[in-house]
Amino acid sequence: MKKIFIFLILLINCHWAHSQQYMTRSGFIGFYGKTPMEDIRAENKQVYAIIDAGHKEMAITLLLKGFIFTKELMQEHFNENYVESDKYPKASFTGTYTINVPPGSDSIYKVTIKGNMTLHNVTRPVEIPATLQMQQGRLIGNAEFKMKPEDYNISIPSIVRDKIAKEMNVVVKLDCNTK
Repeated sequence: MKKIFIFLILLINCHWAHSQQYMTRSGFIGFYGKTPMEDIRAENKQVYAIIDAGHKEMAITLLLKGFIFTKELMQEHFNENYVESDKYPKASFTGTYTINVPPGSDSIYKVTIKGNMTLHNVTRPVEIPATLQMQQGRLIGNAEFKMKPEDYNISIPSIVRDKIAKEMNVVVKLDCNTK
């Protein structure tokens, strides 16, 4: 049994040795909504991400309570009434992207990221345009896309429905170092 365990560890290490990994624990995700009655701005700077450049795979996770709002009451309602962060504490994404980003290049590459996003215990396939750039040994990723709360079974009470945009603009910024 011990030999099998050692073999598995060596096999996993060989797999990762041929692939360059980048990670961050301080990525950024923000979402923004604007209506005539209210502007919503929430930002989370505690986003965990790992990107496997060799296999063009990525995984992102964050704690929903890490979102900081401009108004404290919005933050409370977000966590208690909308995303129910005590019941569903995390949001995550796993997927792949389309283009190899050469290690020695500072060029910005447009990529398409495809994968599954999980929020509020709902997993949906997504396709997101993004950019990736190698810069001084770091892999920098940026994306911007729209997202509807109802797609993730997040109910907005009718009393505040006019104050909350039907779509949120989501911004993702990752600055990953080698693992």
